[in-house]
Amino acid sequence: MQTFHIHIKGIVQGVGFRPFVYKLALESKLVGWVNNTSTGVHIHINAIKEEAYLFFDRVLIEKPKFSVITEATIIEIPIEQYDQFNIVHSQEGNSTNLLVTPDYGMCEDCKNELYNAKNKRFRYPFITCTNCGPRYSIIQALPYDRPTTTMRPFKMCPTCQEEYDDPLNRRYYSQTNSCPDCAIELSIWQDGCFLPKGDEVNKIIKAWKLGKIVAIKGIGGLLLTCDATNRIAIKRLRKLKHRPTKPFAVMLPTLAYDLVADLEINPYAILEMHSERSPIVLVDLYDNQESISDIAYDEITGGLSKLGVMLPYTPLYELLLQAFGKPIVATSGNVSGDTIVFENAKAIKQLSSIADMIVLNNRDIVLAQDDSVVGYTKIENRKIIFRRSRGLAPSYLYKNSDKLQKKTILSLGAMLKSTFSLLHAENVFVSQYLGNTEGVAAQDNFTTTLEHLLKILRAKPDLIVVDKHPSYFTRQLGESLAQKHDVPILEVQHHQAHFMSVLAENDLLDKKVLGVIWDGTGLGEDGNIWGGEFFIYDKGAISRESHLAYFKFILGDKMVMEPRISALSITECHHYMKDKFSAEEWRIYNTLLAKKEDLKCSSAGRLFDAATSIILNIDKQNFEGEAPMHLESRASLYFRKNEVEISCTYLVEDSIPNNFPKFILTKLMEDKAKGLESDFLAAKFHITLAHYIYLKAKEIGVNKVAFSGGVFQNSWLVDLVYIFMENEFELYFHVDLSPNDEGVSFGQLIVAATESKNQINN
Repeated sequence: MQTFHIHIKGIVQGVGFRPFVYKLALESKLVGWVNNTSTGVHIHINAIKEEAYLFFDRVLIEKPKFSVITEATIIEIPIEQYDQFNIVHSQEGNSTNLLVTPDYGMCEDCKNELYNAKNKRFRYPFITCTNCGPRYSIIQALPYDRPTTTMRPFKMCPTCQEEYDDPLNRRYYSQTNSCPDCAIELSIWQDGCFLPKGDEVNKIIKAWKLGKIVAIKGIGGLLLTCDATNRIAIKRLRKLKHRPTKPFAVMLPTLAYDLVADLEINPYAILEMHSERSPIVLVDLYDNQESISDIAYDEITGGLSKLGVMLPYTPLYELLLQAFGKPIVATSGNVSGDTIVFENAKAIKQLSSIADMIVLNNRDIVLAQDDSVVGYTKIENRKIIFRRSRGLAPSYLYKNSDKLQKKTILSLGAMLKSTFSLLHAENVFVSQYLGNTEGVAAQDNFTTTLEHLLKILRAKPDLIVVDKHPSYFTRQLGESLAQKHDVPILEVQHHQAHFMSVLAENDLLDKKVLGVIWDGTGLGEDGNIWGGEFFIYDKGAISRESHLAYFKFILGDKMVMEPRISALSITECHHYMKDKFSAEEWRIYNTLLAKKEDLKCSSAGRLFDAATSIILNIDKQNFEGEAPMHLESRASLYFRKNEVEISCTYLVEDSIPNNFPKFILTKLMEDKAKGLESDFLAAKFHITLAHYIYLKAKEIGVNKVAFSGGVFQNSWLVDLVYIFMENEFELYFHVDLSPNDEGVSFGQLIVAATESKNQINN
């Protein structure tokens, strides 16, 4: 008989790994112990070699559903004598080598118990087990045990404690375990005071039926909710939240609700909604038929052809939605532009001006998280992550993390759609979406989230990576942290970071790859605004092979928010644009564009803005990206009624105009003047862009092509690129990260942690 030590790393805490090992050891008639530490799961067993390796294989193959093993080893050690198999209490070490478990939606077992009148947790709104419930949002320290979470103040009743102590019970070491006898308590704030305890579910439903706005505390923060069929309530919510047109999401009771008949939900979307991640999933609305449900689509979607849909992912939402029997609007609990509210006192202070009722509970949230948002392309069914947050963050399973430098590296991302990334103990972490860091509240939240992760991982950065833009908050924070920790700082160009992110995700760092990096704004190496880039990556270096033709970038954020200005600049003051401006504006803007020293721009995002101004006459937008979303929506309406004809392009005989942006806008103006339908022009614009990318790729002559940048959130553009290119090129898109600026921090990290040369050769 010999003794063997098994060490498991990855997402192995809060997923039932120890009871799984315990049951397997009993079944295998092995003795020893299993332990959870800050470096992973450790197992000792007494066995002959063949038995030990069979047990090891079974651990890896039969592991708990939500666990993820990134590294596993088995070695023989000096003989130790055991007479039974035990679970050892978690131990805290000097360093942490763990991935952090994300928050999970309610599992089917808990859902069944929720509606079982004979179960002690019948209709208990905080039912959880080892397989579901909050994790990351309540962790105060690692390893993940009840005393290191916000569940610490809650003393378990005798029956809950018995479950918690029983290795064969589903709730063994379920750190969120509670029941009505040792309950997490709901409370309702209304009209300046707390209502008497009791019957909270019916009080909330009554408020919805009366057209009230109800703020509800969930896993990652508060959601603002109202009846999704009540147009007046939704309009009032928009006004109070200062969100005039940006789409809301809806939460459905089930996918059996009548609303589903109005939606094109593919099997991938259904699986995603039912997964433990429980994100918002963007799905298409059917067109040209009367709505079967009475949901207020126009008020919810802002006129777009997609709807964000999710299912109840907490027991409280489940109880509420089943009792209400209709969908609700469910949007982040904040004033638009601010961080989601997650603390009880702040909820009362900040949301009382919006919500008629605020539903709280006494389980604290450590960190705020918005709901994750995903979607699928229509033809290729490619998954696109629009927002990576609850259920997905903060651990990122980068399979080549062991090949990165053995340092702790912190990268701080961009400004909009901000995240940070951290390499520590050969694990990679990519934070949840942290929003637009222009505002003080978002900056505070970014800093708090960062400090928390560094604290629980006991990590001190050896190197800090930032964007080149000197005005970004994340850049300024990086400089401050570098000085505080006395460590070097590295600048990485914005689009290089995008490119490196998609390269690393697809394991392409040892290949020659063409990168099509299209987004809205990023400071380029030449001091201009980039965003329509064609890069080549080869042997660790990036060269800028081509880009969309430069046009003048004037008026800063005003140009970003007014698509007509992009159209004016790209068309070089074409007379077609004159009616979009007052006489004074026309004079001033023409003067600005005539200046030789003006900042230049190659942004594909601004090209989309300009096209939307011409095709749909959307000349001003309430949020960045609104105009292109409408353009994609109108193209989608056309493609869903007509076959996709790739011959419907403005590019003929495979020739590429020197000034492609001006060329395509001129063609659009000509066709618009002829009276051609807007949906058709929107579709033709998308087809021409995909055709242009294909021709540029042929011209450059690199077989592998990778795509990143916010423009590739456009699902029809992704599908069209596939149609044009998949037979001649190997195509790579993001898989588990977003193509938008959320992925920048990971790309920065890869530049710093590999042998890649931090330069762009122009």
